[in-house]
Amino acid sequence: MDSDESRPTSFITDSNDANQPFPASYRSELVAFLHTYLNNPVDVHDASVAEPVQRTVGGRLRYVSCLRYSPRESDGSYREPRERAVVYVDARLDRVLENPGDACSGATYAAFPELEKLTR
Repeated sequence: MDSDESRPTSFITDSNDANQPFPASYRSELVAFLHTYLNNPVDVHDASVAEPVQRTVGGRLRYVSCLRYSPRESDGSYREPRERAVVYVDARLDRVLENPGDACSGATYAAFPELEKLTR
């Protein structure tokens, strides 16, 4: 039996529709979300993003965008780059997978300067 803590957090009521629309505003949604998601959104380095592609997540076909970045620590140092998978439902950002596994295998990344320009 699953506990509430073991289930991924979903922000959107899942329509379970296999015909998902492409998340055309994925870049701006990512920037807005990461501004609040990151403990310190200032001076992120090596940010890159992959255009959303359809992947099976939780048994459902969804658009997934992959993201890489190095956040700045409170002491001014940088961590190793992190990789995250961002899942979209009905063309809106639904959740971030901190352990993307196969969701990001073969992703083609491009620079994401908008993330590197975040301020508080």
